[in-house]
Amino acid sequence: MATATMPAVTVEHPLRNPNYRLWLIGGTISFFGDQFYMVALPWLVLQQTGSAVAMGAIMMTGAIPRALLMLMGGVVSDRFSARKIMMATATARTLCVTVIGILVWLHILHTWELYALAFAFGVADAFAAPAASAYLPSLLKREQLVAASSVSQSTAQLTMIVGPVPAGFVIKTLGLAWAFFIDAISFLFIIGALWKLPDPPKSQAAPKKVWHSILEGINYVRKDVPLRSLMLLATAINFCVAGPVSVGLAYLTKTKFGSPAAYGIVISAFAGGSLLGALLAGVWKIQKRGVMILLVSVVLGICLGTIGLLGHMWSIAGMLLIMGATAGMANVHIGAWVMQRIDATVRGRVASVLMLASVGMIPVSLAVAGFLIAWSLKFMFLLAGAVMLIVTAVAAVQRPVREIA
Repeated sequence: MATATMPAVTVEHPLRNPNYRLWLIGGTISFFGDQFYMVALPWLVLQQTGSAVAMGAIMMTGAIPRALLMLMGGVVSDRFSARKIMMATATARTLCVTVIGILVWLHILHTWELYALAFAFGVADAFAAPAASAYLPSLLKREQLVAASSVSQSTAQLTMIVGPVPAGFVIKTLGLAWAFFIDAISFLFIIGALWKLPDPPKSQAAPKKVWHSILEGINYVRKDVPLRSLMLLATAINFCVAGPVSVGLAYLTKTKFGSPAAYGIVISAFAGGSLLGALLAGVWKIQKRGVMILLVSVVLGICLGTIGLLGHMWSIAGMLLIMGATAGMANVHIGAWVMQRIDATVRGRVASVLMLASVGMIPVSLAVAGFLIAWSLKFMFLLAGAVMLIVTAVAAVQRPVREIA
């Protein structure tokens, strides 16, 4: 007697979803423009002040409101339209970079205006980042999130490869003002995409007090031991990496090679490695994600410490390529795991808690890096690598970290 079998369920690739495609195209163009901003801002600060301490302070000015307001951003994303929040923040950033570009063009820029720009971007990020994390899953089915994470991160890394090098050459040939103008134009594409996309489904739950809502997100993470363990490890790693990479690489290329193109090349090398890692993650099924995270942390620590000992641009780029590949592979798997794990009703708040862990220590890291660079650039990289290895060793003895699956 024949036995009936259920047909295999085929999951449609997210790129077949027109809403996801529109989101991806608009976001990619905007992110391409961001590469011009990311190269231009540290170069402009160093050109204005010549100080690594000032550069660290300006970056810290953006990181502080980002950290302080991140939890509030998560609550707002769960209560209101995440799409409209992203449109509002993108519009605000468009105006900010346009004003800075005009001031640079007219040669009337003052240093305090760079602090104001960094602060405004920090506030916008605090609301836009949780909104993006809450909005994207509403466009897709749960089964499509791993593929979407791989596509989104691969596209982002490809953009980071393509963007910084032309940004460096645009700054060198046309001037810093044009980098800010290009970034402003690129924001119009994500605003246009969001204008056409639908609003996410509204929550049926009655709104609660803001602090009660924030505590719900914190308690969700606190009760989920693997999620909490991953958050703590990510906090420590970001502290070790953020300042040395953000401040250290810009200062290194400015003082040693004297070219914004060189800065663009080393950033692109890291992005190239991240792309390779993201593509590898799409075909390599990893069962023990906790072990993978620990191994990635070891590689990052060794490479970070080694950068301070290297003297040639291409050797530094090679080290960043390795760092990017290991980090890119880990980010795809971790990102998909987190999106699948979080309940939709608290997605914005939980995402904001996790992001706060990622960015909360960045202001301190930027400040410490700036002061250490003023003393010794080489020592700063060596110390960062050593601290990361120590943190990884401590995390390795924690069972919840090792058992993240």
